[in-house]
Amino acid sequence: MMNDGPPDYDDDDAGVIEIPYKTLSADALEGIVQEFSSRDGTDYGEIECSLADKVTQVEGQLKSGHLILLFDPINQSCQIVNSREWKSKL
Repeated sequence: MMNDGPPDYDDDDAGVIEIPYKTLSADALEGIVQEFSSRDGTDYGEIECSLADKVTQVEGQLKSGHLILLFDPINQSCQIVNSREWKSKL
């Protein structure tokens, strides 16, 4: 039986979609990566890195597929997450 009602949003990941980073403009991607890289608690190991170094690392991990970009239409927010962890939840 088909459910014509609204989707169930009790699940935190309901409706979250993966956005290929290549589909974003350079400015949009740069803004998302910079915001992510500047968050408190982002762990880059024992060595302190400049924001520019963190951005370069995140961009490289997006290009290699180790990280993916997600969009949550409910919260209107973007997240960058480990691709293996995300795909294991699917």
